Amino acid sequence: MGYVMAIMAQFSKGTSDVVVKARGHSISRAVDAVEATRNRYLTGMKVTDIKIGTEEMEGKRGDMINVSWIELFISGPEGDRTE
Repeated sequence: MGYVMAIMAQFSKGTSDVVVKARGHSISRAVDAVEATRNRYLTGMKVTDIKIGTEEMEGKRGDMINVSWIELFISGPEGDRTE
């Protein structure tokens, strides 16, 4: 719920576009937050773009691992501003 509130807070400040970014196991949480916001609270919000990819990072044991990432670009509703 914290991510949903963060998205709504950005739009209530007057921001017209928000980018939600996540890596690894947090990807599903980011998608759930955007969908919950779009379906329950800001019904006029639109997902304008989705970018996905993989980056190579150093793992806990010093080996190189691939980590997936996602960027969800969303635009706020015109008439649905939260107070």
